[in-house]
Amino acid sequence: MGGALDPAVAAGRNVVRDALADLGAGSRIAIGVSGGADSLALAAVTAFVARREALELVAVVVDHGLQTDSARVAERAAAQLASLDVPAEVRRVEVGRAGGPEAAARTARLTALASTGVDAVLLAHTLDDQAETVLLGLGRGSGPRSISGMAARDGVWRRPFLTLRRADTERICRAHGLDWWTDPHNSDPAFRRVRVRHEVIPLLEDVLGGGVAEALARTADQLRADGAHLDDLAADVTSPHDVAVLAALPSALRSRVLRRTALAAGADAAALSAAHLAQLDRLVTDWHGQRRIELPGGVSATRTGASLSFANTPVGG
Repeated sequence: MGGALDPAVAAGRNVVRDALADLGAGSRIAIGVSGGADSLALAAVTAFVARREALELVAVVVDHGLQTDSARVAERAAAQLASLDVPAEVRRVEVGRAGGPEAAARTARLTALASTGVDAVLLAHTLDDQAETVLLGLGRGSGPRSISGMAARDGVWRRPFLTLRRADTERICRAHGLDWWTDPHNSDPAFRRVRVRHEVIPLLEDVLGGGVAEALARTADQLRADGAHLDDLAADVTSPHDVAVLAALPSALRSRVLRRTALAAGADAAALSAAHLAQLDRLVTDWHGQRRIELPGGVSATRTGASLSFANTPVGG
């Protein structure tokens, strides 16, 4: 890659360097790679940063086995990574059915990446992905948590490209001579995210005069910061089963305490919705003898006098 450094490449290197700034030399990092432009671009700029910072880098190409040529696509991605001198491992995963095809594939992919045992896993979500996630969450009406989008850092997971656009990742690939794969699922209108990407966001851009994706991403950042503060306050609440304590809390804080308590009892975080939390809230604020509130994950909540309790849902009612 000769001549002046492409601005998109420079931006990509900078955000990856910032995302890994807390890791010392010798730290192990992994990248999830599909063969698409986003993940190949992430691999290209991360390879540069890893060499400069003496980090140990490996790419994991996840073959979901959902298409007839998936093995060929995975091997092609591995070959692209080899051209970047990035060691690659191809992992074939079994995709279940829970939550629908997109969610099941994501679960299988993240499970494979989590098993690498590295210090950090980089994911190639972009600002465009963030905007789509916010709109999908808004459509579900599941509350501020669902429209706070994806965090740049969440435990081992890191998403350095959340400030870059999809067009930037394609520029990075072209600058490195990479030939990316276009997933046909990304143009299939059977998937709601595809319609949001190709129909809803372009319409909003036209009607609102541009800047919609950036505005949605900023909104997600603000909501996530607010939510994190409320979550911290919820963690400090003592006696979270005491109805009097709960009733004295502002509703925004009480809902988070109830959520924490339900999750601690074994409720399924992915399926626990705003509607479930509203039912729990009524045990505190609108008690009229409800028998029990059944929650996803086989957990039920009941109120006995001035206390809430959680237990496994009885089989057969």
